[in-house]
Amino acid sequence: MPKMQKNKISVIVTAFKEPKTIGKAITQLAKQKIANEIIIVAPDKETLSEAEKLKKDFKEIKLLKDSGEGKPAALNLAAKKAKGNILVLTDGDVYVSDNSLRYLISKFKNQKVGAVSGRPVSASPKNEMLGYWGYVLSSVAHDLRKNSIRNGRRIFCSGYLFAIKKELFPKLAPEILSEDGYTSHKVYEKKYIIEYSPESEVYVKYPDNFKDWIKQKKRSVGGYNQIKKLLGANMRSFGQESSSFFKLFKYVNSIKDLCYLFVLFFARIYLWVLIYLDINIRKKSHKDIWLRIESTK
Repeated sequence: MPKMQKNKISVIVTAFKEPKTIGKAITQLAKQKIANEIIIVAPDKETLSEAEKLKKDFKEIKLLKDSGEGKPAALNLAAKKAKGNILVLTDGDVYVSDNSLRYLISKFKNQKVGAVSGRPVSASPKNEMLGYWGYVLSSVAHDLRKNSIRNGRRIFCSGYLFAIKKELFPKLAPEILSEDGYTSHKVYEKKYIIEYSPESEVYVKYPDNFKDWIKQKKRSVGGYNQIKKLLGANMRSFGQESSSFFKLFKYVNSIKDLCYLFVLFFARIYLWVLIYLDINIRKKSHKDIWLRIESTK
């Protein structure tokens, strides 16, 4: 187990109408006894009321009601209130593994490190098509981050779980779709590096229907397309994804998996077409694209 660096840690949990999942999210963070404060920021009473119940067990919990204007505004508010010099960002509908925070924070022993990404792991059943997609895509992201670190290439943080020096956290514009990608780019602009902590697992329930899957991917993948337009930073593209398609076959163990994989390929084509239309042609706003996904709660 790595020794702890002396930092003051503020964990920020953003949530919206997640009373069923916020309790587990908080408990998994608080029981690690790493955070000096755990800030729950949400616009709704239901989520904040559930979080309030845990304050008797975990004194480091702080509740913050945001204006309901979106995740960028909530993060700006919480980051401003946070007292720690290291911010850990995560969501109210996911939960982290034991000792995840310790491993995450230990990476800051290197003074050149500005941010550290955790590792999203699918909590959805692999025997169903969308669950299999979640497993494959999260596994590929893990492999890409490992290989990039090994070869000295840049990686980008996962919004499900990452840590950043507070001084590097940028003010987020309301229209930002991918706060993790935007923040990662800003860390590199300041000449810091981003590390990867594969031991810091965060368990994610992916959508269980195609409509929700499209909603989720439009705001995540679409966010990178948006960053390219805002900053001129080419962080993800359809061409890059297509060139890596054959790497996915390592995750095929049956004919059913193979069928799921080919459907995924055509689903990603459809997704990129929608993203191009929504962002480049229709010029939809953050509010229009950032839609709530019920099946992940």
